[in-house]
Amino acid sequence: MNAPFPSDAATASSPIPTLTLPTGAPIPVLGFGTYKVAPEDAYDAVSRALEVGYRHIDTAQMYGNEAEVGAALEASGIEREQIFLTTKVDNSNHAPERAAASIARSLEDLRTDYVDLLVHWPLPTLYGGDVALPWPALEDAFAAGNARAIGLSNYERDHIEAVRSIASVPPHALQVEAHPFLPNEALRSYAHKLGMVFEAWSPLARGRAITDPTLVAIGDELGVSAAQVTLRWAIDRGHVVFPKTLSPARMATNIDTFSFSLSPDQRARIDALDEGEAGRTGSHPATMNRL
Repeated sequence: MNAPFPSDAATASSPIPTLTLPTGAPIPVLGFGTYKVAPEDAYDAVSRALEVGYRHIDTAQMYGNEAEVGAALEASGIEREQIFLTTKVDNSNHAPERAAASIARSLEDLRTDYVDLLVHWPLPTLYGGDVALPWPALEDAFAAGNARAIGLSNYERDHIEAVRSIASVPPHALQVEAHPFLPNEALRSYAHKLGMVFEAWSPLARGRAITDPTLVAIGDELGVSAAQVTLRWAIDRGHVVFPKTLSPARMATNIDTFSFSLSPDQRARIDALDEGEAGRTGSHPATMNRL
């Protein structure tokens, strides 16, 4: 059963609806992703996204652009409380003391006292298989107010259970690859059952969705782009998505995902694109072994 479409009203500063985290805080369902946005491009890209109306920015230590993202947020003049900011602990920083120090560096680079969501990868092939290793440092950041919510990125069900078994604070969000070719339905349903917000990275399947014949055809029926169709399908399923683009025009098009709706038949046609594991575009969490 699909999760309901976000019902929270959009804010005056942004047209984007929100979901509610277990903490009670709102999270915009559409954000701007900065994966593989080079540092030299990140300042301008984030500045443009904020100008268009995005209020949810997703970055990570691994991306190498936290300083530029922070500079753009500061220069925007938008009140910090109006922006939802996510970063992630790098794979090389899972040891507790390294995790804590890296979080402090991230806050300094991002020019803020807190992030709205702090997450990290599992690395079951490294660190002796301890996928919960950094979690206490995230809990410390949450307790100190340096992270207003904490979660997991790319965790499978058994990895999540390993964290929950030692957690004082259960994870608030799960961020994994999900799109029409890999809906990750079982994991989505499990996360929702636990009350976690489900976030989908690579919602356009690294560009594949833009040219898929089914998605293009549905876009033609509605007078919108295949990307808009894909994002609307994901949001209707209860996903939080953050597509990446450096094009101001595509930023504006993506944010216009709320001006139309999909029919049951159109949703069913998109559901039928599911390829299971064959549709995965990124590394599988169970075999990820890169620091």
